[in-house]
Amino acid sequence: VAAARLAIEDMGGSLFGKPIELVSADHGHKPDLGSAIARRWFDTEGVDAIFDIYSSGVALAVQGIAEQKNKLLVVSMASSRDISGKSCSPNGMQWANDGYEVANLTIKGSSGDKPTSWFFLTVDYTAGHSIEGDAKKMIEKSGGKFVGAVRFPLNTPDFSSFLLQAQNSGAKNIGFIGGGADMTNAIKQAAEFGIDRTGQRLVPFSLTTVDVESLGNEATQGMPLVLSYYWDASDQTKAWAERFKKAFGKMPSDPQANVYSAVLHYLKSVKAAGTTDTAAVLAKMREMPVEDIFTSGAHIREDGRLMRDVYYAEVKKPGAMSGSTDLITLVKKMPGSEAFIPASESDCKLLKK
Repeated sequence: VAAARLAIEDMGGSLFGKPIELVSADHGHKPDLGSAIARRWFDTEGVDAIFDIYSSGVALAVQGIAEQKNKLLVVSMASSRDISGKSCSPNGMQWANDGYEVANLTIKGSSGDKPTSWFFLTVDYTAGHSIEGDAKKMIEKSGGKFVGAVRFPLNTPDFSSFLLQAQNSGAKNIGFIGGGADMTNAIKQAAEFGIDRTGQRLVPFSLTTVDVESLGNEATQGMPLVLSYYWDASDQTKAWAERFKKAFGKMPSDPQANVYSAVLHYLKSVKAAGTTDTAAVLAKMREMPVEDIFTSGAHIREDGRLMRDVYYAEVKKPGAMSGSTDLITLVKKMPGSEAFIPASESDCKLLKK
């Protein structure tokens, strides 16, 4: 919400003589609740576009409603590839990470482009299954070995039995697909199990700078991140980070920066189109390159996928940090054409045309 407000501020706070209004709500990761909120906003509260939705199940449900109501949805962070894949919509866009890209960069970066063995602990919901499926294909394509996987329910407090299965698998890498408290618990318990001392490596697939700050660099050192925004990447990203911190009290994360980017591009497109009409705005959003403090020359593909540059990064060792906010090293920058699923492999009906 703070990031969206900064985008509105950058547009002067109004368009066509009317104030740009922002509303927000908590969907609680429940598709039925998210759908009810979206219907109310679209039907009775005059909302033209919805952003963010850090939940794949909710995003997929709301995307269908946006198409039905001829409104607009920009998913700023939910990672299921189905959003711009088999469930793609002319009214929907996927702005930041998705399962294919996360698996692609994490596997290549963690293994140094060399074949190795993997066992997965995967959260038992849509995005988790999608990322695991993509990861398995990439591992086997590179000559590596997918040893196996175990599924865990959302909000699992104890990972000891799952970590024991991973240890017994003998896999060099233990991929963890999940986020929030689940990932935090798994990282802490993996350290207690001494996973690293046995020659295995825990590789979380959805680590963010927020998690690194929370857990500390001692616990997360060497772990991978896939992101498009990091505050220390350039003078522009540093300046925006300070602005965000002044507004919100904390340094911005990649998901927050992507909300800013998506809202700003939408508002620029509304201004260029001279209307809030959905068809006209969608056309402008696809026509105009995305330009902001961390994006340059990115375009929206027919499936709604923003083809932007992304980074593979790793958490710094505590001794390598120059200060409390010097958390990660940007190892490699990859263009969207190499990071995201090729159009020829996508199951989006809009690309088949």
